Amino acid sequence: MNRAHQLLRKGRVSEPDQIYLATFCTHMRNPIFRNPDVAMDAAVALLEPGHWTHAQLLTWVLMPDHWHGLIQLGSGITLSRVVGRLKGASARRLGLRHPHLRPIWQDALHDHALRSSEDVSAAAQYIIENPVRAGLAATPAVYPYSSGFSS
Repeated sequence: MNRAHQLLRKGRVSEPDQIYLATFCTHMRNPIFRNPDVAMDAAVALLEPGHWTHAQLLTWVLMPDHWHGLIQLGSGITLSRVVGRLKGASARRLGLRHPHLRPIWQDALHDHALRSSEDVSAAAQYIIENPVRAGLAATPAVYPYSSGFSS
């Protein structure tokens, strides 16, 4: 993590049971997930159940150059740790399957603690409608790299 990002995160505390809207971007915002094979490999890695011990993924979307998710923390883990697992596992998988893509992720993480059920509902709607706003899908249900996808 670069020094400027470390300073921004100084004083941040991860709270058990808190729900966070987390966003992290690809290196230099490179739209590597426009490639369906790369996007599917990343989605598989990001959803692997082993990464979600002590945390729960409530909703998510993988866009061409970033990932959004609503994450509820359990006890004994920080948001930075959960996101580190996600980035590390997906980077390893993509590095093996698509070695020309390295590096995959930026060091940074943007997060926002949600305070009410209305905030959670609005954030979930924002996340699943992201591909529609970006012109990638007509409805959230047809975008294959999100929790809004239905087959």
